[in-house]
Amino acid sequence: MLALLGEKRAALISRVVTRGLNPDAPLKPSGQAWLGEIPAHWRVERAKNLFSVRDERSEDGSEELLTVSHITGVTSRSEKDVYMFQADDKAGYKRCLPGDLAINTLWAWMGAMGISPLEGIVSPDYHVYTSKGDLVPEYVDLLCRSRPFVAEVNRWSKGVWSSRLRLYPENFFEMRLPVPSHGEQRAIVDAIQSDQAKANQLRGALQTSIGLAKERRAALIADAVTGQIPLEEMTE
Repeated sequence: MLALLGEKRAALISRVVTRGLNPDAPLKPSGQAWLGEIPAHWRVERAKNLFSVRDERSEDGSEELLTVSHITGVTSRSEKDVYMFQADDKAGYKRCLPGDLAINTLWAWMGAMGISPLEGIVSPDYHVYTSKGDLVPEYVDLLCRSRPFVAEVNRWSKGVWSSRLRLYPENFFEMRLPVPSHGEQRAIVDAIQSDQAKANQLRGALQTSIGLAKERRAALIADAVTGQIPLEEMTE
């Protein structure tokens, strides 16, 4: 059930960020294989027209260090158990502001990208982009979580081996992205957040049930090995 909840959320995100919330809306070909048909009133734009590169550098590296994961998106490095090498001197690291799109260049093909909720710095090997205003940051973050978009990122990433693909700005800027109205983008974000709130309640109930089942199993094992359960009851 927990796995199915995750699958349901992933499928819902992938559908609504490319088709919207109205299943009866007239559709048109997007001209992009990864998008397929989109609502007739949506636009499709090159990423170059929607984002610009932010290449501001930290003077002393004292800002909060952020990391970008395909699982959690953009988070504070201090919140994660990361054992990889960290440079002592972070001067020259790239600044990242709330609402910026941060992409882990090496792992973008896996979906390691997202909108930053924090102000901080990221590795110089990452790329940071700022929206020109057509796309709402929260909608972009959902787009980054959608499987078709991640597959398209994979297609535009370059490298000799599949495990060493990198997404550079010149390739990212050639991608074509859907552009609903601001109102629709916010409605999509609200719908996903509402669905997630309900899923979290169910997930909590499931985890409680799992915990109780484990406790009961442990108690039964303890009673059985200490002879507190009659043999005839165990063999029924």
